Amino acid sequence: MQTRLLFLMLVAWGAVQIAHAQILMSQVNSARTSANLAETILTPANVNTAHFGKLFTRRVDGDVFAQPLYVPGLEISGHGKHDVIFVATEHDSVYAFDAVGEDGKPLWKTSLIAPTKGISTVPAHAVNCPFIQPELGITPTPVIDLERHAIYVLARTEESGRYVQRLHALDLASGQEKFNGPVEIKAEVKGSGSGSSHGNVVFDPLLENPRAALLLANGKVYLSWASSCDVEPYHGWVMAYDAQKLVQTAVFNVTPDGAEGGIWQADTGLAADPNGNVFVATGNGDFDAASGGRDYGDSLLKLALDNKGLSVQDYFTPFDQKDLNARDADLGSQGPVLLPDQPGKHPHLLVVVGKGGVLYVLDRDHLGRFHEGSDSQIVQRMPAPQGYGAMAYWNQHVYLLGVDQTLSDYAVDRGHLSRRMQSAKFAAPAATPTVSANKNQDGIVWVLETKAWNEGFQNKQAILHAYDAANVTHELYNSDQNIARDAAGMAVRFAIPMVAHGHVYVGARTELDV
Repeated sequence: MQTRLLFLMLVAWGAVQIAHAQILMSQVNSARTSANLAETILTPANVNTAHFGKLFTRRVDGDVFAQPLYVPGLEISGHGKHDVIFVATEHDSVYAFDAVGEDGKPLWKTSLIAPTKGISTVPAHAVNCPFIQPELGITPTPVIDLERHAIYVLARTEESGRYVQRLHALDLASGQEKFNGPVEIKAEVKGSGSGSSHGNVVFDPLLENPRAALLLANGKVYLSWASSCDVEPYHGWVMAYDAQKLVQTAVFNVTPDGAEGGIWQADTGLAADPNGNVFVATGNGDFDAASGGRDYGDSLLKLALDNKGLSVQDYFTPFDQKDLNARDADLGSQGPVLLPDQPGKHPHLLVVVGKGGVLYVLDRDHLGRFHEGSDSQIVQRMPAPQGYGAMAYWNQHVYLLGVDQTLSDYAVDRGHLSRRMQSAKFAAPAATPTVSANKNQDGIVWVLETKAWNEGFQNKQAILHAYDAANVTHELYNSDQNIARDAAGMAVRFAIPMVAHGHVYVGARTELDV
């Protein structure tokens, strides 16, 4: 079957106000709150089957795991000014489309492969993992830098039998390479860990799989890696590149003297605070940091750039890490979300849920490290559904869609969370919600029903759901209610809907729906 993009664009018909939010990275911002607070068109009053529906269809050349990004009023070479949606595919292509469908053709398209020169995408069989089929190209969500007029993309290729990963900086107006790019990803660190040789652990561009979204903070582009299906040897890696020069400035390995510790976060991004500290959740793997070691499996890390590169400033590791590791119950199945300043003793909070079924509320200034026997040193630990992706935050509420297949609303009160209400159960695996709102009113929580890990390559239709953010027991809309008009395309796992300018955009396997 020809691979296409589901690009679900839905609008409240007849609305005249225009929102001008910029969606430049996964989950809207570097705090990863997944909340667009400048949406003045879509409201709980008009998101229903009578006023809201699918508008148009576009095709692209590969699966879309990356979240679409949005820049309004952008001057495009040869095409004038447009509101633009950027889409990246597993066929190693990046598209710029008019956001409201004035023309079905892309404003520009850049392919990062060259088959006539022996440069192709990576075939799925090469990584021995069925989760992304039939090829691997661009998986993590890119990031846009308006100051430098560039979109940064991490792409995988096979080049005459050699496997390569490269960081590209493409011009927003034309899709052309910038800053003398691309740059090939290479790295090594001192260590005795899995796969090491002669006292070094070397980055493997075939085994290391980039899933977490790119981050831009303080002029640096941050990239991270895990594996494909736990095919070893692998490690969690974080690397920083200068956004202007595309020069590698720092490398961090999660388990240099151990194994695993991958950074998946179910396609969500590393987070950053206003000071440029980077927060990352790691998966199962070796942990010995509490006894003076350098391995941080199943941990939440606070990283910072200093004169030695990227270093751990602080961390949190659950007291039952050994058990989590043994059960493959990764803490890093979710990415962290940084809450805005809160009243009380802990103004700077972070929330994360792992596969262990615990919601952790952490103080970003004192993460708590490791405490034998309990997690009493942290702000809050509470039972929760197993989580993938990330939570969303809006207006003193945290929204979680876990493996219990319900959307939960947690109220935030002076730094503590309490489960307020939850939606009816529906046939969706865990996913990342996204919120649209006009500041603190007209909140809508959008979630995409995709497929579970064991549903593999089979075709399953994606379903877009919209809930009233003030009352998540009230479903406003879903794309199956008028399936003849609004039917979505085939789902890819962990896809995150993006909302901008009265439209909802959803990447998938097979179509670009209008």
